Amino acid sequence: MKTLLLFRHAKSDLGTPELQDFDRPLNDRGKKAATHMGQWIKQQHIQPEWIVCSPAQRARETLALLRESLTIPDTLVQFDERLYLADLTNLLEIMAQCPQDMDQIMLVGHNPGLDELLSHLCGPNLPLSNKYKLMTTATLAQVCLPEDWLQLTPQCGKLLQITRPAEIKQIL
Repeated sequence: MKTLLLFRHAKSDLGTPELQDFDRPLNDRGKKAATHMGQWIKQQHIQPEWIVCSPAQRARETLALLRESLTIPDTLVQFDERLYLADLTNLLEIMAQCPQDMDQIMLVGHNPGLDELLSHLCGPNLPLSNKYKLMTTATLAQVCLPEDWLQLTPQCGKLLQITRPAEIKQIL
């Protein structure tokens, strides 16, 4: 089986109106959340074999903070412009182009696309946060999928777990 790790970028800084959306950095809360999530991922022995990340500043910073806790060489990280504000069609295209010999792939991206992809793969009845959101910032969803990244049909996946930063603060 394949495992897809969906990671939504951490909380970005909205306090600099002159910056374009693409260039917004993480705020302090986002930096802390990404760091904590990286530590938690390491504790859980989750090790992506291949990462595709949005080139937006907030996604790049999120990935850099995750990588502080994980062993992921640069050669296994790809920045793909299609991930920036991608819709379901773009995300499925990106997944179809992932190396077939990689069994655990992480996408670091944005909403609403990640919500759409998770619902497409696992169905509509997914666990929401206490604020009724699915992929809050710095959330990791782990999805078990069929053996072929090309065969991602509706509801072909099984949500293994969804982990939000607020839920792990007590453990770290």
